[in-house]
Amino acid sequence: MSDTPDSAVRTYTEQHRATFLDDLAEWLRIPSVSAQPEHDGDVRRSAEWLSGKLAETGFPVTEVWETPGAPAVFAEWPSQDPDAPVVLVYGHHDVQPAAREDGWNSDPFDPVIRDGRMYGRGAADDKGQVFFHTLGVRAHLAATGRTTPAVHLKLLVEGEEESGSPHFRALAEERAARLAADVVIVSDTGMWDENTPTVCTGMRGLAECEIELSGPGQDIHSGSFGGAVPNPATELARLVAALHDTEGRVAVPGFYDGVAELTGTERALFAELPFDEDTWLRTAGSRATAGEAGYSTLERVWARPTAEVNGIGGGYQGAGSKTVIPASALVKLSFRLVAGQDPERIQEAVRTWAEDRIPVGIRHRITFAPATRPCLTPLDHPALQAVARAMGRAFGTKILFTREGGSGPAADLQDVLGAPVLFLGISVPSDGWHGPDEKVELDLLLKGVETAAHLWSELADALR
Repeated sequence: MSDTPDSAVRTYTEQHRATFLDDLAEWLRIPSVSAQPEHDGDVRRSAEWLSGKLAETGFPVTEVWETPGAPAVFAEWPSQDPDAPVVLVYGHHDVQPAAREDGWNSDPFDPVIRDGRMYGRGAADDKGQVFFHTLGVRAHLAATGRTTPAVHLKLLVEGEEESGSPHFRALAEERAARLAADVVIVSDTGMWDENTPTVCTGMRGLAECEIELSGPGQDIHSGSFGGAVPNPATELARLVAALHDTEGRVAVPGFYDGVAELTGTERALFAELPFDEDTWLRTAGSRATAGEAGYSTLERVWARPTAEVNGIGGGYQGAGSKTVIPASALVKLSFRLVAGQDPERIQEAVRTWAEDRIPVGIRHRITFAPATRPCLTPLDHPALQAVARAMGRAFGTKILFTREGGSGPAADLQDVLGAPVLFLGISVPSDGWHGPDEKVELDLLLKGVETAAHLWSELADALR
């Protein structure tokens, strides 16, 4: 256990709270919207601002890394301890588009504080959660009397996460030697809610495909040709209907090969969370749950692979009727993957499954988008336990565990660097990521500072 005095960390954090929040507000005023070309200069300005602020924090190495798209920021602070573990913190400095007319109660790029919350685009996703590491490392040094962190600390803050991270994998591969680490900490995540601090242990991966079936060279009369030639829309409907069995399992042969099954401990920990299914359904705007038999809703969302129809169409879509056999039909599918599944093998299995069901007379085109790998850190991993201890010291309560049903570029770091990925975030569902009036709870943000301050000693002790 670290000898960092918790009270000293809290005192230092409170003493520097005002300056920290002023600096964060300054960063939030930079509209670093990576999806909109007119903000390219702002994204670059955001990267340069962060690089300068990290140097001011004390990082002896701060660099702006160019990509074919938006720049990333790299920083490094070596530990004076030669055997200190190497930790890489990941986040992003780009943000989603935002405008007052979207429903904001204030200018999204002129942050304001109301009722203990800071409102502004990026306050939670992800500038606030990146920025708490700056005060966190200073509090760590002040409370321990160290002149360098207890770990060899690196930061990588990308500028294209909100645009799908199109150049991130290549950047990680190109800079793998500089990014090499024993552990990756992702600060682009959240907690269960304001009163339930949690640590995420993994994210699902993602494979996406588009299947187009073509029959006649053009739409043809269903009276003259119906029942005598294959119909692309009918065959597509048959294909989609065959995607799941009656138990809600994905019916693609080999789909579940290698899937890491939930342990009894994990299922028990999920069950400890204050989950209200009726509330969850209202949030989803749905009337009932559905999915793979034998699993709870949280288990389905976090720890089981899925296949979903994201869009489907073909033939006449207008008002009234038009009695045709359509020339083509199209479906877009996505597959959320869990630990143990290889996206490339899943893509091949889906392709084989689909092609085996396409009848003579129907041409097909199957296209896959770049895939994202799943990542999962076992509950007993010493680094994960270090994160939970650090957060427990900051929050003064038991820390529970979650997973994330979505996908992100963190898995690329695990894949390229061969290091476990851990998640440290303090955002809560009410923060409104990507929506109007995005905010961060200031008390939780400062708890993030304290957690980061404790974490470096905890990791140094756990990984020696």
